[in-house]
Amino acid sequence: MNFGKPVPILRIFDEAKTREFYVDFLGFEINWEHRFEADLPLYLQVSKGDCVLHLSEHHGDCSPGAAMRIPVDDLDAFHRELLSKRYSYARPGIEQMPWGRDLSVSDPFGNRLTFTGN
Repeated sequence: MNFGKPVPILRIFDEAKTREFYVDFLGFEINWEHRFEADLPLYLQVSKGDCVLHLSEHHGDCSPGAAMRIPVDDLDAFHRELLSKRYSYARPGIEQMPWGRDLSVSDPFGNRLTFTGN
């Protein structure tokens, strides 16, 4: 019996802020998006490498304020990439922790993504 990789669902509230943060700042790619009708909540999948996230405006899918750890094979390069974008709402740093190095950033909806690497 094999299990696949889990796909976290994160709550979002604003489509423009979602695209600005996940696509423009973090560099994720939108794989697909879905709405039951044009004026109903957005549900989409974004990915960067092997990291896949689902983002949902549907209130029943999840609660805001989730936290997750995402491994990165070159944390320093990712850090430089983020700082070069001059994102107005976050200029994250790398913190040395007892278990490794972390770069944490919160999305506009209170979800915390901690990128971890050597």
